[in-house]
Amino acid sequence: SAASSAPAAGEAIAPDKLAAALRAGGYVIYFRHTATDFSRNDAASRSHDDCANQRLLSAEGRAQAQRIGQQVRRLQLPVTEVLASPMCRTMDTAQRMLQRATPRVEMREREGDDYPGLKALLAAPVAPGGNRWLVGHGTPFRAIAGAPHLAEGEAAVIQPGGTRWTVVARVAPDGWAALR
Repeated sequence: SAASSAPAAGEAIAPDKLAAALRAGGYVIYFRHTATDFSRNDAASRSHDDCANQRLLSAEGRAQAQRIGQQVRRLQLPVTEVLASPMCRTMDTAQRMLQRATPRVEMREREGDDYPGLKALLAAPVAPGGNRWLVGHGTPFRAIAGAPHLAEGEAAVIQPGGTRWTVVARVAPDGWAALR
């Protein structure tokens, strides 16, 4: 629903049950890239891999991505698929966090204010025992999911439904350490 990206009433997964649910698999975990250096922007960027002319991760963002990845491994969460926007900050986040990433332009491409490729990635079923990890940007997710905006490094846990999807949890960057 574009009305709200808060966990859906009646479908939300409680924090004390989230790690077990994710270990069972079948979810999409959408991250906004971790903290960036706002003294830079993307205005002069000529391509997705033109890192010299993009806003990049800050030192805190690089450390944040590594800490999240350590927690994902500690929790033994299945990482079957890792897809990221091809921008440098999203690829860097994914690689530091999950140690690999396949770039996917549809995570950033839009038609008007709609992102049909991103919607398809969120809705496509995920096999039990696996999870699809996506690293993208705040604006595309807010455009299709609604407020509140994801903070840098925050994740939305999504239950895909084939043609639709539902947010069932949100995890702040440091929230992974509290999961058991």
